[in-house]
Amino acid sequence: MGSQVLQILRQGVWASLTGGWFFDPHQSTFSNCFHLYVWIFLLIFPFLLYMVLPPSLMVAGVYCLVVAVIFAAIKTVNYRLHAMFDQGEIVEKRSSTMGEPEEEPAQGDGSLPRDPGVEMTVFRKVSSTPPVRCSSQHSVFGFNQVSELLPRMEDSGPLRDIKELVREQGSNNVIMTSADREMLKLSSQEKLTAEEIGKRDRSSSVRRAQAIRRRHNAGSNPTPPASLMGSPPSSLQEAQRGRAASHSRALTLPSALHFASSLLLTRAGANVHEACTFDDTSEGAVHYFYDESGVRRSYTFGLAGGGYENPVGQQGEQAANGAWDRHSHSSSFHSADVPEATGGLNLLQPRPVVLQGMQVRRVPLEIPEFDLLDQDSLHESQEQTLMEEAPPRAQHSYKYWLLPGRWTSVRYERLALLALLDRTRGLVENILGVGLSSLVAFLGYLLLLKGFFTDIWVFQFCLVIASCQYSLLKSVQPDAASPMHGHNWVIAYSRPVYFCICCLLIWLLDALASAQPFPPVSLYGLTLFSASFFFCARDVATVFTLCFPFVFLLGLLPQVNTCLMYLLEQIDMHGFGGTAATSPLTAVFSLSRSLLAAALLYGFCLGAIKTPWPEQHVPVLFSVFCGLLVALSYHLSRQSSDPTVLWSLIRSRLFPELEERSLETARAEPPDPLPDKMRQSVREVLHSDLVMCVVIAVLTFAISASTVFIALKSVLGFVLYALAGAVGFFTHYLLPQLRKQLPWFCLSQPVLKPLEYSQYEVRGAAQVMWFEKLYAGLQCVEKYLIYPAVVLNALTVDAHTVVSHPDKFCLYCRALLMTVAGLKLLRSAFCCPPQQYLTLAFTVLLFHFDYPRLSQGFLLDYFLMSLLCSKLWDLLYKLRFVLTYIAPWQITWGSAFHAFAQPFAVPHSAMLFVQALLSALFSTPLNPLLGSAVFIMSYARPLKFWERDYNTKRVDHSNTRLVTQLDRNPGADDNNLNSIFYEHLTRSLQHTLCGDLVLGRWGNYGPGDCFVLASDYLNALVHLIEVGNGLVTFQLRGLEFRGTYCQQREVEAITEGVEEDEGCCCCEPGHLPRVLSFNAAFGQRWLAWEVTASKYVLEGYSISDNNAASMLQVFDLRKILITYYVRSIIYYVSRSPKLDAWLSHEGIATALRPVRAPGYADSDPTFSLSVDEDYDLRLSGLSLPSFCAVHLEWIQYCASRRGQPVDQDWNSPLVTLCFGLCVLGRRALGTASHSMSASLEPFLYGLHALFKGDFRITSPRDEWVFADMDLLHRVVAPGVRMALKLHQDHFTSPDEYEEPAALYDAIAANEERLVISHEGDPAWRSAILSNTPSLLALRHVLDDASDEYKIIMLNRRHLSFRVIKVNRECVRGLWAGQQQELVFLRNRNPERGSIQNAKQALRNMINSSCDQPLGYPIYVSPLTTSLAGSHPQLRALWGGPISLGAIARWLLRSWERLHKGCGAGCNSGGNVDDSDCGGGGGLTSLSNNPPLAHPTPENTAGGGDQPLPPGPAWGPRPSLSGSGDGRPPPLLQWPPPRLPGPSPASPAPTEGPRPSRPPGPGLLSSEGPSGKWSLGGRKGLGGSEGEPASGSPKGSTPKSQVPLDLSLSPDISTDASPPRAVQDIPCLDSSAPESGTPTGALGDWPAPAEERESPAAQPLLEHQY
Repeated sequence: MGSQVLQILRQGVWASLTGGWFFDPHQSTFSNCFHLYVWIFLLIFPFLLYMVLPPSLMVAGVYCLVVAVIFAAIKTVNYRLHAMFDQGEIVEKRSSTMGEPEEEPAQGDGSLPRDPGVEMTVFRKVSSTPPVRCSSQHSVFGFNQVSELLPRMEDSGPLRDIKELVREQGSNNVIMTSADREMLKLSSQEKLTAEEIGKRDRSSSVRRAQAIRRRHNAGSNPTPPASLMGSPPSSLQEAQRGRAASHSRALTLPSALHFASSLLLTRAGANVHEACTFDDTSEGAVHYFYDESGVRRSYTFGLAGGGYENPVGQQGEQAANGAWDRHSHSSSFHSADVPEATGGLNLLQPRPVVLQGMQVRRVPLEIPEFDLLDQDSLHESQEQTLMEEAPPRAQHSYKYWLLPGRWTSVRYERLALLALLDRTRGLVENILGVGLSSLVAFLGYLLLLKGFFTDIWVFQFCLVIASCQYSLLKSVQPDAASPMHGHNWVIAYSRPVYFCICCLLIWLLDALASAQPFPPVSLYGLTLFSASFFFCARDVATVFTLCFPFVFLLGLLPQVNTCLMYLLEQIDMHGFGGTAATSPLTAVFSLSRSLLAAALLYGFCLGAIKTPWPEQHVPVLFSVFCGLLVALSYHLSRQSSDPTVLWSLIRSRLFPELEERSLETARAEPPDPLPDKMRQSVREVLHSDLVMCVVIAVLTFAISASTVFIALKSVLGFVLYALAGAVGFFTHYLLPQLRKQLPWFCLSQPVLKPLEYSQYEVRGAAQVMWFEKLYAGLQCVEKYLIYPAVVLNALTVDAHTVVSHPDKFCLYCRALLMTVAGLKLLRSAFCCPPQQYLTLAFTVLLFHFDYPRLSQGFLLDYFLMSLLCSKLWDLLYKLRFVLTYIAPWQITWGSAFHAFAQPFAVPHSAMLFVQALLSALFSTPLNPLLGSAVFIMSYARPLKFWERDYNTKRVDHSNTRLVTQLDRNPGADDNNLNSIFYEHLTRSLQHTLCGDLVLGRWGNYGPGDCFVLASDYLNALVHLIEVGNGLVTFQLRGLEFRGTYCQQREVEAITEGVEEDEGCCCCEPGHLPRVLSFNAAFGQRWLAWEVTASKYVLEGYSISDNNAASMLQVFDLRKILITYYVRSIIYYVSRSPKLDAWLSHEGIATALRPVRAPGYADSDPTFSLSVDEDYDLRLSGLSLPSFCAVHLEWIQYCASRRGQPVDQDWNSPLVTLCFGLCVLGRRALGTASHSMSASLEPFLYGLHALFKGDFRITSPRDEWVFADMDLLHRVVAPGVRMALKLHQDHFTSPDEYEEPAALYDAIAANEERLVISHEGDPAWRSAILSNTPSLLALRHVLDDASDEYKIIMLNRRHLSFRVIKVNRECVRGLWAGQQQELVFLRNRNPERGSIQNAKQALRNMINSSCDQPLGYPIYVSPLTTSLAGSHPQLRALWGGPISLGAIARWLLRSWERLHKGCGAGCNSGGNVDDSDCGGGGGLTSLSNNPPLAHPTPENTAGGGDQPLPPGPAWGPRPSLSGSGDGRPPPLLQWPPPRLPGPSPASPAPTEGPRPSRPPGPGLLSSEGPSGKWSLGGRKGLGGSEGEPASGSPKGSTPKSQVPLDLSLSPDISTDASPPRAVQDIPCLDSSAPESGTPTGALGDWPAPAEERESPAAQPLLEHQY
């Protein structure tokens, strides 16, 4: 704890004060000295220049030049050094021990290299498992430094000495002193002399090895590419000939090659040899190369293309280096040389460990047995037996190019360079760093010359300058405002950028104060643009600049890109009424769009108020301005701030070739329908706005030009204010309170309940209630009528006042204020009406009754009050959060620090209130320090809050390697598998969220609000980011299903009811019916959250899981599963379209021919009488007769259901193929169960392996299946999955599948409506996102405390959620606190106090929803936009979007109806309804004729719609939607006409003429061609004159009928209808439905579905109603 605090103080607090400099005891002396001297120079140099030299710009120039030169030199050297490391041109390689570099001896010096001075060397076993994929794990056998002790072992002398040491010490621990090592070196000195000569000959040559980057993943067999390994020496052939001629100079191998050769020779008989060429990948070939750190490594190729990599240590002795240099490149040698060193390696296999301070640790000298054929077991053995070593520190020399052709040797390391200076990766960053440092120097010295600082403040300002410049060299990492772990390159530029901005602001304010270019302006009693105003602002900026060290210590300023996004968003929202931004790019786009609109409107407004107004008249130009203002505000309010979808739509129109290219690149992945849905939605919104903006502009122009606002200005304003206040109070306060779960925290039940409130289990979509329609209607009246009238009235009155007193106001400024205020107020009213009525009420009360003399016109007053109210709302939320969090009666102390901080925070309440005011003013979070009662202000953030776009990446079989899928099964944890349900929930919310908000199902809402959706197992936090007019951008964060203890306590708090609480203080007197008790009401008021809806219906999946072990515990249950497995295989064989090819395949027939021999039985040990129903006890195996005795009936039934006949005898090819596949499938199950299927755990393991598709064919008798892999993929694999489903159904009804027909139909039904797949399969995700009704999977749950298999069953249904609205400042404050604690304060305690449960604030749930690694959500959705048009109920209530095409279609339909009515009226006694029957052509009709009681089969055979009950006449509402094609609603569709002939699902209609019925009111006659309702008698509507009518009697031959007008009904088939008999033509008769039911059409209407498709599966704006 103490070291962590010291580290925080040193690297966090002190570094933040100095700009990045601190003393790091872990770094070298050079690094610390360099940091210190650079920082002192940057601090003292400007201070001495200012104190010694006279103030002049020349001195400032010299100062800037010196700083620029120094920074340019440092940046250049740093950049070049990193480039040198990237190129990896190693000149020479030395090693040093204990920090003492070794010098290479001279050419003529034959002395031995000096001993490094190590006192002891001990061989010991590793004490702990090294980290995964660390460098030591890549050494195959772990013995890198054996050759350091034994440079050459060509005789047995050294071996005997080592054995004597072992016997003397009496244990397997070998402790070697320097004397022992000297003895070993002297014994091999003679053999090294000859090799040393060859080393000296080549010592001057430069070895150039390109560094390669290698990362060993589990299961991989990397092969070093030939282009990355060094080139062979020129004397390779000579060396080979020399070794072949004289065996006396036989060379031994390096240590890694020794050990590999010993193992390979003794165990596998391998021929270990050095590779003679780069392409030599034969067994035992050894290659050498350098890695990126300059460490020499060896790679030995093993069996079957495998291989092992070994880092070869660099010997400290020159003799060893000589031998190494000879073999540093790929070469070859004779394998006969290998056994000479084998014996010594068998004894001294562990590596030496250099000990410091004489600390010797004795461990047994032992080595495990390695199996070279099992790479996984090899790696496991490595982890257990790796030798741990403190190797000599390697020193590498690199080429540093000074000039072209001139270079010098540099000996340095990349890690040391990174500790010395921050890395800049590009030339632009270096230029930016040098430029910023020079600009900081110039602006800082300029302020010193101006005399803004005196006395000690000069030194303080120089300290600020030094900190800003030093951060460009070595920044604070991590900074207090850094949003991420690790190195953040953006934060390095924060200090200098902010410093330059402040210096420019100080200089500009001082210049304005001195020059006074603007006349003083008095606004609301404040004098602006005066000299004192500018001087005061300058002093504030000066003090703020001097406080830079403390400002950055507290993290009050965000990083540069976050600050830019925040400023642009705040200007756009509060200045122009824009919506929230989702990125810096969207912020720039949104503000640019608002500025363009304001600039366009400003010209009209200025021109309107500069011209004189006649009495009681409004100029035309001002009316045009008003019309454009309302129309543009409406359009901008309906557009998202993210231009991505709009640009994609434009690109698809203007640059289709780019779109096709992007589609071609994305074809490899499954297509995502969301981009197309979003483009279609945006297209419909644009089409609708094209019409609506014109209509709004014309209507507004007409209203403004009518002078109603001038004539009634004394009365109209107060009438509009009262109306807006009354409607707003009723709509946004009274109705939401009556719909809350606890209205006013007094009642225990909502007053206005939804229909689903009393239902225990929701079975359908939520029904639209009358109060929801009322809420939506009142919002429309408020948005589109009341507030536009209020703004237009204020604009007209203010403009008239300005024109009447032109000398009193500045026309240019007034026109700008009117334009900006009008744009902002109208857009705010369109986007977020719940917050407008209070703003309007406070404006009227404050400036009309309290302080009328301060009023500057109602429009400007309203604009100012909107800014003030937004800040007051933020302050109110912050104070509620603070008071709720620190309330002493409900405080939860998560740690001892919390108990200490609680009383300490009481005296600082005043400071807390000041921080709350400042944080509300600047929209910054107020976060609890370490989760305690001490609150501090964080840096400003946009509404999105998080700087990066984090979203969950699912791990499945599409993005993992096959070996990991089969062996380790990545992503099999519950969190990864359960994240798909939150993804589906996000898709459902995308279709319904905006519509539900408009209907008031989530209560009042605004931008930045946070809600929690809680159900039985799903708990998600929904963050609303952008709220527009008909659109909402949100982000969903899903929490764990089985969360921690703290999460469960908070979930219980939000789901439990409070109706049973009967307490009042200390007693329990009870409470009134449906009224909360005193304690419950008091407790609900002290929460940072409230339940807004307890029965919110949303489509999702219900999850049920059954323990597979309990379902397969006994043998009888396993036998049932195996039986269903066999029958499922037979079913898929018979249903396969490739069955004929399989039966005629010669290879399959030849392999299966022996099974028909008498007495044949497959006696595999995996087959057993206990689990195989067809086990032949006489033959002790599976035989064809026993198989046929059990399954022949099922095979014959499946074959009979097949369309083509096939031989079904017991010895037929079909039965033989089924037998072979069933035997193969059961053997595969036994193989996967490791032939231990009698036990439950192996059986479940094998079943899960087969379920996920891991079929391993190990028996030669089953290799015939490889003739066609579809036998496995399409027959056996789905068979085991279907068997699991049938086995699960067996428990509900054991005798259901006894009959073959029932079993066959069940499998067919499951195959059609059920998806059975492994959860790691991408098909599983696709099925869920496409709203498959049911899914089934077998999940292996492997937790710390459990290892079990579960059968997961999903059923799509409507789920019930509780909607909890959380105080948004509570969420922002807790998120900011977690970021500061984990990133800046480096608290890595998983049980830290800040994440303990606090029910009053939901602290654990909110903190766990942070972005990883701060929190641990299992799913974070991308920013998702929901549109109101995608909500089916809202679309049915309001109609679809209006477009030119929809209007044209509506007009054509209306004209056709009118034409039909006139034509029928001119006919003898006809009416419109009769003509509809004759030639409706897909058009709807109106009729008052009641239906008969008994519909005939002719009219009801084709569809499922029932006649509506009798009632008043009603017809389909004319739709203006873009998708309107004249079709009636789905519930009113007429059945499609049947083709001639009987339907396969229904009996043939009775031949002969139908009995005639007397015509009467509401009845249609079915007479012959001359009938008065016949279509043939009407020319141009259904056919030509003289054609037979649709009601012609039997025997006539009518011509083909063509639909009436295909342009009116796009969905009607354009093909001509075939000739039909009279009974097949749909016509209204005695079964005519009620009025409004559409008649039959000659175009084929689609048959009505039994169940409407789910909204989550439909396109966004293609719902029908």
